[in-house]
Amino acid sequence: MSDVTYLVMCLLVAIALIVFLIMRVKLSAFVALTISGLTLGILSGMPLEKIAGSFQAGMGSTLGFLATVLGLGTILGRMLEVSGGAQRLAKTLIKAFGERNAHWAMMFVAFICGIPVFFQVGFVLLIPVMFSIAIQTKMSLIKIGIPVVAGLIVVHGLVPPHPAALAIVGTLKADVGTTIIYSLLIGLPAAIIAGPIFGSIVSKYVKANPSEQLFKSELIPDEKLPGFTTTLFTILLPMIIMVIKTIAELLLPKDAAFLPLISFLGNPITALLISVVYSYFTLGFTRGLMKEDILKITDGCFGPVAGILLVIGAGGAFNQVLQDSGIGKALGGVLTNLHMNPILLAWIIALIMRFAVGSTTVAMVTAAGIILPIIPSFPNLNPSLLCVAIGAGGVGLSHVNDSGFWIVKEYFGMSVQDTFKTWTLSTTIASVVAFAGAMICSVLL
Repeated sequence: MSDVTYLVMCLLVAIALIVFLIMRVKLSAFVALTISGLTLGILSGMPLEKIAGSFQAGMGSTLGFLATVLGLGTILGRMLEVSGGAQRLAKTLIKAFGERNAHWAMMFVAFICGIPVFFQVGFVLLIPVMFSIAIQTKMSLIKIGIPVVAGLIVVHGLVPPHPAALAIVGTLKADVGTTIIYSLLIGLPAAIIAGPIFGSIVSKYVKANPSEQLFKSELIPDEKLPGFTTTLFTILLPMIIMVIKTIAELLLPKDAAFLPLISFLGNPITALLISVVYSYFTLGFTRGLMKEDILKITDGCFGPVAGILLVIGAGGAFNQVLQDSGIGKALGGVLTNLHMNPILLAWIIALIMRFAVGSTTVAMVTAAGIILPIIPSFPNLNPSLLCVAIGAGGVGLSHVNDSGFWIVKEYFGMSVQDTFKTWTLSTTIASVVAFAGAMICSVLL
């Protein structure tokens, strides 16, 4: 057996161990990734005294940036929830689209609201709005709900500053602003096809049976809701700042005097910090909240995201061991010899990992680490499109090992079989459409 074959087998064993520990032993993704990362180092023949150091370095380099971004993004999402901003977006867009097109309006609401929050948070945030609109319009909850979950999961996997998307942007050395532009350009059609279009079809065959308790969720009175323009601008502000930075760096001379200031303001940390402070005023103080209320809201944001941070960090640490052990370089040679389009390869790897372990985040950070060694072999490859392809793979084939599957099932009151027909099929459609969009952009742009 050649050295390359042995190292690739070590990686396959480590990935299989991740799947086994998560699915069979029922360990948390963080513990599974930690065990598998250290095992990978041992099997590959790394000196024992260097394995823990490599893991630690990977954890630190990954979280050094993302911990701040995740914390600030969580605050922004919580301010959106407390203020009733999501409810205001839904009401305004439904008025603009008309009640007959409420499912289209809800897809756009989810796509916008999903930018600063995780899928699970966004879903729970929009549940009262979904049920209220379903009652008001006498429309099927499936027809209303599938566009919501499609919009949320697409943004969750594809669009920075979501932590998983931002993590792979850092791993693959892609530009954040360029990735945002591509992810929105590709993600919106994916959400449309997997959401309102697919939802309108599948709602004829599947019925929801939600708990009556959920229909009693109280909404904030109209007069206490923030304005539509104010809410929309607050949510989109970090993305606007980051995209402006990217455009400025493309158009301005490299020696422009104010380019360093633009680069500083356009850094994801700075952009999110500006947006959080701005939200304190637009969604907080102007809505009657006091300083003590803002402090309580902010402090209450961080507990729920601790587990997410650890999973992302362990994924980055696993990737670091992969590189330091020499497996990354060996794997790069093997993948390059396959002569497969790197965008297709990235999508397939992420999709397989998503199916295997259930977590979009784990699938994406693992796929990024595996695909990283082959990038130098494709000098004309746009790393931003590679990020979108990995994100597309990370949202597809959701099934019983994914917490999102069970959240949708329980809130909609569906059977497991009907959840496969709706949620699983919707995520897979979004994945395929987004991958196709990445391929098309790679050819045309």
